[in-house]
Amino acid sequence: MGLAGRRSDMRRREFLVAGFALTPLAAALSACGKNAGWPEGMAEIKWDRDTCVRCNMVISDRRFAAEMRGGPKNTVFKFDDIGCAVFWLRDKLTNYPWMTEADTRLWVADVTSSGNEVRWLDARSAHYFSKTSPMGYNLGAVALPQAGSMAFPDMSVHILAKGK
Repeated sequence: MGLAGRRSDMRRREFLVAGFALTPLAAALSACGKNAGWPEGMAEIKWDRDTCVRCNMVISDRRFAAEMRGGPKNTVFKFDDIGCAVFWLRDKLTNYPWMTEADTRLWVADVTSSGNEVRWLDARSAHYFSKTSPMGYNLGAVALPQAGSMAFPDMSVHILAKGK
């Protein structure tokens, strides 16, 4: 084998060694980004593809989305509006009695989120105030109480009284 052939072999080996050395780093970085921004235990919402389990609308507006997860099978329900989640809780309780258990998680998007970055709140400790929403329940969630905002139990009563 000539000098050119040996150099080519050396370059090929260097390339392979460098590639194998970077593989764990690439895997680690891709794993970090996989669930970025989602709270522990929350299933990713595929925006503009996933649909609300109650009304079948595509979940698009990131400021109003909600998700519930729990039960013996760690079941996930996704909603396009907290109002749909409230009606789901009322209407499906006999089918899914675990929904009222303390370890059932319920998240809602912080309505002040912007762009693709969504801040997720525990829906039961969030506060809700009047804000035009896609489903017409017209409530947005924030982390801290504001003038005229409602806690989860009052918000639920308000939503159910609308009767949609």
